Amino acid sequence: MDLSPTKLDYYHDMWKLQSKATLLSFFKGEDGRNALILDSTIFHPQGGGQPADTGVITIAADSSFKFIVQDVRSKDGIVYHYGVIEEGFEMEVVRGGEVFLFVDEARRKLNSRLHSAGHLMDACLEEVGLGHMEPGKGYHFPDGPFVEYKGTIPQNELQSKQHELELAANALISRGGKVSAAVLPYEEAAELCGGFLPDYIPKDSTPRVVKLGNSAVCCGGTHVSDISEIISLQVSQIRKKKGVTKVSYTVGS
Repeated sequence: MDLSPTKLDYYHDMWKLQSKATLLSFFKGEDGRNALILDSTIFHPQGGGQPADTGVITIAADSSFKFIVQDVRSKDGIVYHYGVIEEGFEMEVVRGGEVFLFVDEARRKLNSRLHSAGHLMDACLEEVGLGHMEPGKGYHFPDGPFVEYKGTIPQNELQSKQHELELAANALISRGGKVSAAVLPYEEAAELCGGFLPDYIPKDSTPRVVKLGNSAVCCGGTHVSDISEIISLQVSQIRKKKGVTKVSYTVGS
């Protein structure tokens, strides 16, 4: 079946937790998992250092039916919702039928806070004299979130920079600031993000730019609506290895 790319509703509204969509396909994958493909979704798939959303999908024609979404992945622009059918029901696939999507709010909020906190530390680099360090990969899962930067801090400054980063981040959290997202032309996005974008973003694309207060970053993930929702941030460790500085952190509850 030839499918068009899934419309990413969370891309334009990161705080939407319920939506409607059209069912395009239901099948069992090679790994034995049930999968749903929809024309659009508010479920964020795992990627970009962020874990997948979980939740429930129901069929409009039978609100008692529940498909429990346990994992979400994206491949070639198609989003796959993996999960199980609630016991006692069978899935009658009606291509073109309407379904309702419900994202687990607590999980989404935690993932968004962890992801936003990682970007917040990017914004604090200049404040603590580390503006020359280039952000690398990030891991924003609850079991050990961290961000990595290309460049290292002198060994004798690790402890002081850890403390300074934490103070700077919590000062920004205390002040708060609205968070917004917009899909922009490449040149406009680059200008907002300090004059350049990572090499993996094609120059003929229209990147999505997330603004956290006065800072902007090119990112496809979900974030808080206001910086104050991060609550607090603790830099638990800073380590350097082979030209890379790894900053581990946690967020308050």
